[in-house]
Amino acid sequence: MNVNSPVHMVTRLIDSMDLNALRAARSEATVPQTFSSASFDVDLETGFFPRQPLRALTSEFALWEQTLVQARNVLKLAADRGEEALAKAGEGEQWRQRVRSWPLLDVKKLGSDVTTLRRAHWVLACILHFYIHSLPRTQTEGQTIIPRPLAVPLYEVSRKINLPPILTFADIVLWNWEYKNPEQPLTLDNMRYINVFSGNETEENFYLLSAAAELKGVEMLRIIERVVNMAGHLDRNAIASITRDFEQLVKVIGDLAVILKEAPKTVHPHTFYWVARPWWNGSDDASPWVFEGIPPNSTPYLSGASAGQSTVMHALDAFLDVDHALKHARQPAPSEDNKRAASSNFMQKMRLYMPAEHRDFLVELQKRQVRDICQRTPALRAPYNTAVEALKKFRDAHIITGTLFIISQAKSQPPASMGIPEAITPKEGQAMGTGGNPVSTLLKAGRDATRRTMLDA
Repeated sequence: MNVNSPVHMVTRLIDSMDLNALRAARSEATVPQTFSSASFDVDLETGFFPRQPLRALTSEFALWEQTLVQARNVLKLAADRGEEALAKAGEGEQWRQRVRSWPLLDVKKLGSDVTTLRRAHWVLACILHFYIHSLPRTQTEGQTIIPRPLAVPLYEVSRKINLPPILTFADIVLWNWEYKNPEQPLTLDNMRYINVFSGNETEENFYLLSAAAELKGVEMLRIIERVVNMAGHLDRNAIASITRDFEQLVKVIGDLAVILKEAPKTVHPHTFYWVARPWWNGSDDASPWVFEGIPPNSTPYLSGASAGQSTVMHALDAFLDVDHALKHARQPAPSEDNKRAASSNFMQKMRLYMPAEHRDFLVELQKRQVRDICQRTPALRAPYNTAVEALKKFRDAHIITGTLFIISQAKSQPPASMGIPEAITPKEGQAMGTGGNPVSTLLKAGRDATRRTMLDA
């Protein structure tokens, strides 16, 4: 028997603790009710993925489904000057004309089933991005007009499920798949991504890489639920169990870091930046999007899809109480860059692009104050800090990956097939993320906020 194992060390520490302090920690941990992930559309088998793929729309709404299928065959990025893109330019314009000529469908006929509405959001948001990013630049000077038959139903569907009328991470990763074998459970090997804008393997592999992180996050979600529920009823057994869970969480975070580090093996950075990523971009100041038939200023959140909208990493932050907004006086003091990143409210804005139920999950999780409970319970400080340190190392890896995929590529030349039109020439200054924020500043601020989460031993 290893008497120096973490569990035995914790047991000895518990035995030497002031039991009055333990009782105080227990009494202060006021938990209103059992924390249940299922209450927030979070499945402990599939995580933030739906247990079943979203079913295709039928009846008159099959028009949208058919239009999306057609888009994959005829549309290329507007910047693409390759032989295939030029040959398909006429078909692309015909496709866009058909969208402009759609009948205006009544989304009330979709009903209130959330999975149906999510499917509608996915289909329409994909069509939106196909439409906009294939438009010749002569049609996007000053502003980009989204035709009424597309703008109105997308806006109305989005309101029903409390999402912005734009492509989100949920659309491209969580709702964009089907089973290879419906008789088997959801695994990375048993899922196939449906809509790949560029048709490029790098884009599909990015979705699979994101799915790998989401599925690894399932184990993390189980740990979080156990710890949160035990933390409200601390005794010696609970403390020992929570310690083991923190040890397991360290391994899960390490696995997430490995997924991140191995991204360049299947996702080519240059192709990702120039060929895949532009399809996900949202509105910008140079050519703001205008939704025909929608009141002005009704669509403020149009950043586009980003991995920063994945609820997995936000759940870790909420669970460990990482203070990205600099609401608490923690050490070391934040740098000026940290303060600028906090003032952008980037992490909070990313939540606005998550399914509403998952946003509620994060809000409820943050209320559980696991960090405070660990602070008041000496035996849990070291296990907690080990998990925070693992998350800090993950963010170190994220800085390296972000530099490779975004910062370095922003200074590179686009593929020869695209030519070098002014709109896509390499940019000077700071590289921006999909949401229009300086990548380097945001990633380093996230790492520094994680470091400040550590408890005093």
